[in-house]
Amino acid sequence: MNILIIVLLITGLFLFFATTVGLLRFPDFYSRMHAAGKGDTLSSLLMLFGLTLYEFHELNLATVLVGLKILLIMVFIFMASPTATHAITDAGYESGVKPWQKEKKEEAE
Repeated sequence: MNILIIVLLITGLFLFFATTVGLLRFPDFYSRMHAAGKGDTLSSLLMLFGLTLYEFHELNLATVLVGLKILLIMVFIFMASPTATHAITDAGYESGVKPWQKEKKEEAE
């Protein structure tokens, strides 16, 4: 069980790191929001699921209640993070943010 918990936590941390790299490296607003929306949601869910499994190491009322609270947080993140990302992206589109386009090199004649 501990190995599964460690794998979930390390995978979540790796995805947070990849999301950060995506935010810094991607060329425009839309691709950065895509990286933030997908990576942040998945990494948060993986890490919280690992913490939920860790909390169930000893079954009593207190650990079950804490585990249920963490699961409720996971449900909230699963619904709120993609919705917020969509709303921010839609606001960018409505305000006229242009998508990135690769510049064409003109051939010298």
